[in-house]
Amino acid sequence: MTLGTLISAFDEPTLAMLEQIVIERFKSLKRVDLKLGALNLLIGTNASGKSNFLDALRVLQGLGNGFTVSEVFDGKPRSATSIAWDGIRGGSAEAVLRLPAPKIGRPIFPANICRLVVGFRIQNQRYDYEVSLNPTGGFVREESLHVDTRPIFITEKKATQSKPTITARVYLDRAGQPRQRDFEKHRSLLHQLLRQNDLPDERREMLENCIQALSNQQRLDLVPAQLRQYSQSQRASRLGERGEDFASLVKTLISDKKTRAEYVSWLRELTPTEVDEVVIKKGAVGELLFALREGKREFPAKVLSDGTLRFAAIAAALFQPDMPDLLLLEEVENGIHPTRLRLLMELLRSRTGSAGPQFLATTHSPIIIAWLLPSEYATTFFCVRDGEGPSTIRPVADIPEFQSIVQRTPFSDLFAEGWLEATA
Repeated sequence: MTLGTLISAFDEPTLAMLEQIVIERFKSLKRVDLKLGALNLLIGTNASGKSNFLDALRVLQGLGNGFTVSEVFDGKPRSATSIAWDGIRGGSAEAVLRLPAPKIGRPIFPANICRLVVGFRIQNQRYDYEVSLNPTGGFVREESLHVDTRPIFITEKKATQSKPTITARVYLDRAGQPRQRDFEKHRSLLHQLLRQNDLPDERREMLENCIQALSNQQRLDLVPAQLRQYSQSQRASRLGERGEDFASLVKTLISDKKTRAEYVSWLRELTPTEVDEVVIKKGAVGELLFALREGKREFPAKVLSDGTLRFAAIAAALFQPDMPDLLLLEEVENGIHPTRLRLLMELLRSRTGSAGPQFLATTHSPIIIAWLLPSEYATTFFCVRDGEGPSTIRPVADIPEFQSIVQRTPFSDLFAEGWLEATA
């Protein structure tokens, strides 16, 4: 496959869509149950639970990558066979929400357990994956996968601190009886099941699809200083988390005429002066540097503003050949001039969903809120936390009286004036 064919193939991607997520007893989140769309925003004050929501997604990514539960939460150094993994903020010791014991009856979960449930749409099939974890013990307590409500595997006997294995019923086909098998409890059953010799091709494909949907996330924490650096590689199909390989990714994009025209057109809209072209300059030993050309003048990345570089990198991520299923970005407005935030929203709408990845970002910007469409209120989620208590996350469309009040007062004004917090 040629480079041009690779990039053109992105026009019709086959990506998983995360439709629903349930989070229970994870960090500050007691119970969150949300339905997501193509474009999703998390809003709320600092320490309201937004980053904890993103961390829950990262836990799922780590399980999908095949790491042990302890590695997912506490990190893993780079080795000859695997990538480095930073773990979850706070590690395993801070992963489970501590709640007072109920006055009547037993708690739903043991005190050291958190639970994650996700529903994906993959090639017109619904995948429902559930896992309960003991982060401090470093093991999976329960786990299951259903496809279109059909069970693929279900935990038969819950794992405990003293028991070395976890037992599950494995459904090898639609009609046959499930088989009971023991598995290692310290990592997800998904990868372990793939090693079963009697697994039919259909079941193997389903497991691989689920693993891909969990692991194929891209969380960007773009650092302008990194975007100004030379790229050592000559070609890249995905942007690094902090902006590594920015210039080499752009070189890949502009090698295709159609992608080049679309990418440059967005950058032209960004700047007040005319951008004629995107240029990749070469250093002394062939390393690559991003630059813009206006007329006869070239402006290398080292002299471009933080906002221009961030916008150019976000746009590049939305055109990259190796597209993630889910693209995550904290404080999407960072460094971008307020007059260009409408352009950013238009770019996101044009490149997410059917045309590209699912997008989820946090924001503190009333200007971003001002450019939301009413249809996007259902996937704009308000996060709030009352002191040291649990966080609450819900769609703004579900807040009582929101739909009637927003007809009279702009949503951005309600957000800026603290009306949302007053409803908590």
